[in-house]
Amino acid sequence: MTATTKTEMLTINKTGWNTVASQFFEGRKETLSYGPYAPTEEELNLLGDLQGARILEIGCGSGHTLEYLARHGAEELWGVDLSGAQIESAREVLKDLTVPVTLLEAPMEDIPGLPEAYFDKVVSLYALGWTVDLQKTVQGICRSLKKGGQFVFSWEHPVHTTLDCSEQKFVMNRRYTQEGPSLQDSWRGVPIVMHRRKLSTFVNELIRAGFVLDQIIEETRVGDHDISQPEQWYSAARANIVPSTFIICCHKS
Repeated sequence: MTATTKTEMLTINKTGWNTVASQFFEGRKETLSYGPYAPTEEELNLLGDLQGARILEIGCGSGHTLEYLARHGAEELWGVDLSGAQIESAREVLKDLTVPVTLLEAPMEDIPGLPEAYFDKVVSLYALGWTVDLQKTVQGICRSLKKGGQFVFSWEHPVHTTLDCSEQKFVMNRRYTQEGPSLQDSWRGVPIVMHRRKLSTFVNELIRAGFVLDQIIEETRVGDHDISQPEQWYSAARANIVPSTFIICCHKS
């Protein structure tokens, strides 16, 4: 995988996401989910008051999170996604909104026309970890925010990805400290490039970019979910052991 350039990785991922985009058409959100077995925005209130806010979403997917933000008072919305198929879905979902919406088909590492010091909030739900250049992406997000502007994102917990289920037991499939890109030959039936990063890697890039951390959330909400199928990637049995999701809330210093 070391011979593959960042441009080649983006090409692989763009092709893959264009193929599987329809699998991620979420539907209208009544609650804002940060990810599997994670507490919701309604529980955490990380975004606070959205009235009059200019908000950018990194990895906007089918547009349903932007729709949620509009219904909760956002004044202007921007969404960026690598997949043209996702952007087209988002255009359809958001076509009747009365607030201004700008949708951009672009890699999160290099977003053309993104204004600087403009947004009140940036959100990214299970998308930031797809970046092929975390440093460049986080620095770009920081530049786009006003001073004091908020960045809230979630991603699959890196400890979660180190576990496999074998004979009803969880075993580590690699060292937690092993980082870097990994080509998956058939992720949902398509080739895709995943990146393995430690939690500290995300945190340190945020600090270097000029963010101040407010909260890191690793709590799970397993409740009464069935734990009889531990082999599933997102299973209650696995979430009982390690978090499926982490959430970081920070602001621009």
